[in-house]
Amino acid sequence: MEFSIDHLGIAVKSLTAAKSIYEKLGLSVSPEETVEHEKVRLVMVPVGESRLELLEATSDDSAIARFIARHGEGLHHICMRVPDLAAAVAKLQSDGVRLVSNEIKTGAGGHRYIFVHPKSTAGVLLELVESGH
Repeated sequence: MEFSIDHLGIAVKSLTAAKSIYEKLGLSVSPEETVEHEKVRLVMVPVGESRLELLEATSDDSAIARFIARHGEGLHHICMRVPDLAAAVAKLQSDGVRLVSNEIKTGAGGHRYIFVHPKSTAGVLLELVESGH
């Protein structure tokens, strides 16, 4: 499998308010899911081969709450699907690329992921997730 865009993460103040525009467009919205260690509640909105991930903070000290406080609601990250996450991470680390954390984590839907720091990606928070979901 090749690299592709898995989803675009959008920070929102209210999932209920944010998902309504997509529902009005006739798109399906997944049931809400909470990722406790990231302190977020989310829904996925499939759009073609990709998805929109709407992210609402569950705590004032979550990354999403801090992002909204600094920037307001909006595009938070881009997520690329990679064929082999461990190999991609090892390559980035060997090339000196800054990651948000060196630990591969498990998130929504049981997917394994890692974030590349915006200082390494021209200001864009880049999430990498493994193919095969």
